[in-house]
Amino acid sequence: MRRTGTSMANRTGALVLAAALLLSGEACAQSSGGGFPNLFGNLFSGKPTDTSAQAPSAPAGTGAPPPWSGEDGASGHPLMTASAIREAAANFDNCVAAMWPDAARRNISQASFQRFTAGLEPDLRIMDLMDSQPEFTKAIWDYLDILVNDNRLAKGREILAKYKPQFDAAEKAYGVDRYIVASIWGIESNYSTQMGDRSVLNSTATLACIGRRQNYFRDEFLSALEILHRGDLRPEQLRGSWAGAFGPTQFMPTAFKRYAVDADGDGRRDVVDNPADLIASTANNLRKDGWQTGQSWGFEVVMPQNFNYMLADRAKAMTVAQWEHLGLKRAGGKPFPNPADKAYLLAPAGAEGPGFLMLQNFRVIMKYNPAEAYALAIGHFADRLRGGAPFVQPWPRQERVLSRAERLELQQLLAQRGFYRGTPDGQLGGQTREALRGFQASIGTPADGFASSDVLERLRGR
Repeated sequence: MRRTGTSMANRTGALVLAAALLLSGEACAQSSGGGFPNLFGNLFSGKPTDTSAQAPSAPAGTGAPPPWSGEDGASGHPLMTASAIREAAANFDNCVAAMWPDAARRNISQASFQRFTAGLEPDLRIMDLMDSQPEFTKAIWDYLDILVNDNRLAKGREILAKYKPQFDAAEKAYGVDRYIVASIWGIESNYSTQMGDRSVLNSTATLACIGRRQNYFRDEFLSALEILHRGDLRPEQLRGSWAGAFGPTQFMPTAFKRYAVDADGDGRRDVVDNPADLIASTANNLRKDGWQTGQSWGFEVVMPQNFNYMLADRAKAMTVAQWEHLGLKRAGGKPFPNPADKAYLLAPAGAEGPGFLMLQNFRVIMKYNPAEAYALAIGHFADRLRGGAPFVQPWPRQERVLSRAERLELQQLLAQRGFYRGTPDGQLGGQTREALRGFQASIGTPADGFASSDVLERLRGR
């Protein structure tokens, strides 16, 4: 679910898959809204993922999680060096104790503070997860295949039927499409089956005292203490991802404070085990982020031949009527419901794949998780739950995903030709996409910004 601060957290379920996604050019900048730590952060702007590809595995048969690698973090941040991590870990107890005055200012009692911080220990494995950099990624079509599948759709329809009164009430109170809420539930945690099993308090305490995001996570840690002190959740319920996201729709503690509601009036805001609170709180989050009742998230569209892909940019929104004037048509031949709607064009697989016109509600989903791939999965899954069909146009499944070394090489070659002015890091965000467009335009190919193996070969001069 949507988090506070700059985007950098993790989730489970969809997030583990997302760590392996989209570095082949469909990535975009982070949300300008609240954002949260998540797997997508790495894919789009160099933030950590929840993949453990670089960390050592646990001994076979032990069932224990792998230990901290003991190595410097890949980010190169001074607080992520092995020596800095060890030094901070040695001071962990003092760091936690030093947060008592801040806790007191939040009206947390000393008894609660002592009770809930007793026994906390630094989980240094999180340092590897925070700075991991996957060597290979998944293409967006593979990601969508995994998340939007028949089994998950069947379970989603069961959930919608089982909790129909709760969805009815939330839809009436907040004006948010029930299928979007059910989609978030399904994609974030596979309907409560993949929520993460780390202590949120222990994880956020670790991150508040060790590593490169201590100020951010101090707020999350203190907010988790507030949740426990108030009695909304019990410690055993407050379990989740390494970065502190918890519950079926993956709230961060600070997001819980802003959006969680007591829908059934029992005095607790239980977004973990109470479906009424969970559904209403997720809907409340979307409503407060600007959800427009009765509007879709977007539409699959067909682009004409020789289309100017420089227009496929989140900053270049136009009315649907203006897009139609440029030759875009809704896939499947259906008319657009409201030609006056403002939308931007997304071409996540470049000129060889389908296009999408994204409306305001797509931007709202991106505030929940600032990745276009995630928001596309949520919107499409919701449409399928509603009875809609799969996407009409094929994906370019023949394209292979570039390795991290190839992505780094691509940026270096773009820089040598004067198109890329950032620091090559092997992570393809908006700046790289713009550089790719410039290069593609210079050689007379569709300037779609898609980092294919073909464009890499052209950069190599082959």
